Amino acid sequence: MPKRPLPLHRTQKPPMTPKRMRRLMLLGSLVLLVVCWFVLTMLKPATQGKIVITTGAPGGIYNNFAERYAQILKRDGITLDIRSSSGSVENFDRLRNEDSEFQVGFIQSGTTDATEAPGLQAIAAISYEPIWVFYQGRGDYDRLGQLKGKRISLGVPGSGLRITANDLLTENGITSRNATLIELRGEDAFLQLQEKRLDAAFFIGRVNDPLIHKLLNSGLKLMNFSQAEALVHKFPSLSKIVYPRGATSLVDDLPAHDVTLLASTAMLVSKESLHPALTYLLLDAANEIHHTPDFFTPRNYFPNQNIENFAISDETRRYFKSGRPFLQRYLPFWLANFLERRFAVLLPFIAVLFGLIQALPRIYDASMKKRLVVWYREIHLLEDEIWHTPNPSVEKLQEWHDEIEEIDANSNQIDIPQRYYGDVYALKQAIRVVRERIRNAAQQHQTNPI
Repeated sequence: MPKRPLPLHRTQKPPMTPKRMRRLMLLGSLVLLVVCWFVLTMLKPATQGKIVITTGAPGGIYNNFAERYAQILKRDGITLDIRSSSGSVENFDRLRNEDSEFQVGFIQSGTTDATEAPGLQAIAAISYEPIWVFYQGRGDYDRLGQLKGKRISLGVPGSGLRITANDLLTENGITSRNATLIELRGEDAFLQLQEKRLDAAFFIGRVNDPLIHKLLNSGLKLMNFSQAEALVHKFPSLSKIVYPRGATSLVDDLPAHDVTLLASTAMLVSKESLHPALTYLLLDAANEIHHTPDFFTPRNYFPNQNIENFAISDETRRYFKSGRPFLQRYLPFWLANFLERRFAVLLPFIAVLFGLIQALPRIYDASMKKRLVVWYREIHLLEDEIWHTPNPSVEKLQEWHDEIEEIDANSNQIDIPQRYYGDVYALKQAIRVVRERIRNAAQQHQTNPI
């Protein structure tokens, strides 16, 4: 059977109109849609299973790095999609294009800076890239200014080396007006140096790079940068490093003295939209690959945050301060990522639930007392009417009498826990007070009829 409404005469709300019902239903539907959208957004896969990386020429150092990254990322089910490029400049152009599919890439310090692409961030500096200047001829060169009037190879267009070499030469007064500047691939420049069709050439690469290894053992002369300190001060993106005596060959004592070199820094750069969980995986891979020592850096020097050109990602700062997030340290990546995402969704609900648990006793108490409050309101309004009606008619007196008796009858039927019986008896006391006022009003009417 449907529940009968309380016989309230003075506080009964008007029935719900169809128009008001439609408005409430529309509002409820909108709230439900917003909640569903929020939950679905948070529950969608946190990461894709693929990272698209732009590297460098096939077989080059960046490409080799990427191959090693791919093997490590595969352990956590992430595929590294390796795309070759002409070098650092093209990598930068690909990444700064917001609509491109490229997410991560290797960029050489000095190529550009964050002012040209505010949407990029550095994940880590991963290695030094020594800049070698080999030359042939009778003289010994230790300053770039001595190359005036020479035939010089700068590297290929689109490479970071080409930009750095040009900047260094320009600063030393060498331009196309007083020297022959040629753009050649490393292998071609090496060949032309041996054939004496070039006087000097810029190269970039690690000691174990096959081309650098051939150059160091070729009999060509290696320039010692005597002005390295001043050049590093002028170009903060460069570093001063030393290639030690005997590093090429201890038997032949090559080189016969320490050689001061300049070095760019290879950086792993990403779009800011890259998911933080993937950033942590890339940092782990970088740490595994680049922590080993070489002639120029001690163990664990790389990866690091010594970056001039780009803003450093928040994940990088946290990683170098305290390591990977707690869950990722002790759980498989997929499980940690799953829990982190779900926790992000559940946290606001947990907060709401905790608040509800705290509020439940008060809500329950209020709901119990509400069963009494409606009758207190009725009594209060009835008493007000009695006070403001000095000469009530017989009909009005009978109406008041019937109403107080109806309130009394309903108060006896209130279903309420025993702990609230005191409030029930307080209500009955209020009913007796108002009943007495009605009786007094009736007696006064009999004494002083209208």
